[in-house]
Amino acid sequence: MTEVFVTAAVRSPVTRRRGPLSEIHPVDLMAQVLESAVARSGIDPALIDDVVLGCVGQVGAQAYNIARTAALSAGLPDSVPGVTVDRQCGSSQQAIQFATQAIRSGDQQVVIAGGIEVMSLVGIGASGASSLGMGHPRGGIRWRARFAEAEISQFRGAEMLAERWKISRKDMEAFALRSHQRASDAITAGTFDEEIVTVGATRRDNGARSDTTTEKMALLDPVIPGGLITAAVSSQISDGAAALVLASGKAVDQYGLNPLARVRATSVVGSDPVIMLSGPIPATERALARAELRAEDIDLFEVNEAFASVPLAWEKELQVDPDKVNVLGGAIALGHPLGATGARIMTTLVHQLRRTGGRLGLQAICEGGGMANATIIEVV
Repeated sequence: MTEVFVTAAVRSPVTRRRGPLSEIHPVDLMAQVLESAVARSGIDPALIDDVVLGCVGQVGAQAYNIARTAALSAGLPDSVPGVTVDRQCGSSQQAIQFATQAIRSGDQQVVIAGGIEVMSLVGIGASGASSLGMGHPRGGIRWRARFAEAEISQFRGAEMLAERWKISRKDMEAFALRSHQRASDAITAGTFDEEIVTVGATRRDNGARSDTTTEKMALLDPVIPGGLITAAVSSQISDGAAALVLASGKAVDQYGLNPLARVRATSVVGSDPVIMLSGPIPATERALARAELRAEDIDLFEVNEAFASVPLAWEKELQVDPDKVNVLGGAIALGHPLGATGARIMTTLVHQLRRTGGRLGLQAICEGGGMANATIIEVV
């Protein structure tokens, strides 16, 4: 089977809602990241077979196939196509997997995969209707027949995870504090600088709160009355973009590219759409089985912090060392620009493995509708 290599991995800073990136059109933001990824890879733009980007809110400024409009805005040749993918929070991780599959099949040799989300301009649910009528998927007769009695929301799913895996509010707040501390330390130390392309005057992430405490978190009201989930243990609404250049072994040799890592295994699973957020567990198990690895073989993990209960349940179920998980913080501190998060995580994972001398990394993301992707990479 054709090997697939990451030859460049770059991202914008991730900034808070209504922060500095909110003033930049999503097409221009994505174009700047694409331009940087191509330059870092050293690939001739005319040799790029496709641009596959994740984006959840494909309306307004992010509509009209932003993968194609961003590619053209980045100055790529007219011959380079683009396609936009929506697998909810895992959209750009799915973009990486689609690119991997195209290269493994021999159909393509060089593909850019990444994602974009400027949530300041296109908010959560912007692509859906405002009510459960004919314009909303949940207004379908067959959907209602199957799920009429279920309360389906990510907040409810996060609560269900906490209940099933016996995770307390204090556990989640301690996890959130650790995320902020790790992210703050990394930002201060300049750990992310190598992977970030400066956008305008913005060169660093701004979501981490170095002054937060569990005492402050304890004062917040839960989202669902009587529940455990608060804003403090939830991912931040953010803006950002990321891109990776993937290439076959043949292309690496033929065009003199510098491989950073190889894609060892990928998986995507469906899971209970009501609890919704448990998918990273079976997705991880499937990816490990495909790579013929065990969890203890992995040097670093990235499990998206949609809510603190997600990685905590994942850690408990798979018995993973917490000191290997989200070592530079996660979405609770750094933010979760939906369509960009998978590629942002992959970019950070590639650079952190190489920085620390690690070999194997695994990332997993829960997704709306009850799905999850997992990907294993190996540094070369």
